[in-house]
Amino acid sequence: MFYDIKLTLKYKYKPAALGGRHILRLMPADIEAEQRLVAGLLEVSPRADERVDRVDFFGTQTTYTTCGGPNPALSFTLTARVNRLASIPSFDMSPPLSALGDEIRHYKGIDARAPHHFLGVSPLVPKSQAVADYARGIVSSQMTSQEAVSRITMALNNDMKFDPDATEVDTPMDEAFENRHGVCQDFSHIMICCLRSLGIPAGYVSGFLRTVPPPGKPRLEGADAMHAWVQAWCGFEAGWVEFDPTNATLVGQDHIVIGRGRDYSDVAPIKGIFRAAGSQETSQAVDVIPLL
Repeated sequence: MFYDIKLTLKYKYKPAALGGRHILRLMPADIEAEQRLVAGLLEVSPRADERVDRVDFFGTQTTYTTCGGPNPALSFTLTARVNRLASIPSFDMSPPLSALGDEIRHYKGIDARAPHHFLGVSPLVPKSQAVADYARGIVSSQMTSQEAVSRITMALNNDMKFDPDATEVDTPMDEAFENRHGVCQDFSHIMICCLRSLGIPAGYVSGFLRTVPPPGKPRLEGADAMHAWVQAWCGFEAGWVEFDPTNATLVGQDHIVIGRGRDYSDVAPIKGIFRAAGSQETSQAVDVIPLL
């Protein structure tokens, strides 16, 4: 499936901001046998005084910018064409959950996809006894590893309420879990914590999600979304599998990958600092348009 993607992030400052520095992770990934980046352009306005593009440890395209100012407004615009390849259906070849630890120990590499990076705590996914107890109440050691991941996906989707007004980007995972509501970031962090507590390596995936308007309704420009879901390592035969707990589904052609990491802090779309003494207005628009 080919997609044309456009993302615009706009910031207005009053009075003008000075000395802005930003880290951007917005470009769709180019992944062999999974997703092809046909073309992509990331524009910064006003033009950055300095710009460096590189790939980080986990393989995410990362752009560093510096804008001196004064800048009353700042915008980042991504345009890209992506071919998201169809997943090949496969049988569950993952080991029983009780045997997964042996397979992890036999993985000798420390490359970016090594499961060892995704087992312990990370900046936004601490240990949580409450989450661990919840996970243990859902699965058993006799389940396959992939079945356990699927059960956690479905349970969280059933027990959590999607509420875009319930949390902020810095809301602690435990708070979102206690209140049983949040957005895709919260669903994903809680699921990662569940899986790690069971000994399943798990990480965070940032990307775009194509949305389909209700029957008879027009597609609204700019109404698509950035999204987050979960990757889990289920042994040598199954490898990494990806599930979307917000939508209770395996990840498919509607999910377009930007980057993967341990949690949101590794793949945040934008991080930045600037000097300002007044107000800030922010707006975002995303279009994910299928072509074929």
